[in-house]
Amino acid sequence: MRKPGRAAVGAAVAIGVIGVFGVLTGCSSDSNDDDKGGKSGKNSAKSGGGVKTAAAGGELGGPDTACALPVRFSLAKSWKPEAVKELEGADPELGSTLLSQGPVTLVCEIDAKPAGHVGFLRVWTGDKGKAAAGAEPRQLLKAFIAEEKGVRDARYSEVKAGDLPAAEISYVLDVPDLDESKRERALAVVTPKGGVVLHLGGLDSEEHDAMLPAYELAKQTMARADG
Repeated sequence: MRKPGRAAVGAAVAIGVIGVFGVLTGCSSDSNDDDKGGKSGKNSAKSGGGVKTAAAGGELGGPDTACALPVRFSLAKSWKPEAVKELEGADPELGSTLLSQGPVTLVCEIDAKPAGHVGFLRVWTGDKGKAAAGAEPRQLLKAFIAEEKGVRDARYSEVKAGDLPAAEISYVLDVPDLDESKRERALAVVTPKGGVVLHLGGLDSEEHDAMLPAYELAKQTMARADG
């Protein structure tokens, strides 16, 4: 299991290395429009067409797996999942002691390093507001992205995650502190047990693209955990 202190430090210090969202900033973006920002360049987000699917090496989401989730899906071979627990030493006056973004909370990290890549698949869940059962996946995804700073060239689409209706976004994230931009991608589904956001970042756009087959495997095999 991941020690909570590691989760906090990793999110705050290594944003450019592990591609974590700006969840610790608590800042909201100026718009929920489909396209955020007008800049363009060689790092523009790409569509998901033609992405290969990684070989499966296990399953995640069931009660007997590393992360119990409202959904289950296949893990790419050698990727290592760890549950994210409460933060050590969190100030009670700050409210939640968990990493949260919009209506969802970070509950699981799937590390690509054992497979030779630098990045994570991250799973966020929630059961209130736009993440509650009955909400639309696109609403959930927009609420999640709205708190991320530096998003541009955003492209939303309605897709299927396994047999589940889903919304997906591909975009470019500008990281001012590192003076760089990189591609990222996320999808959202809503189940009777609440909403789920699956996000893929990476060290840079090259690592992100190399990890897309693992993301695609999770997307194609996703199902309700109780289904």
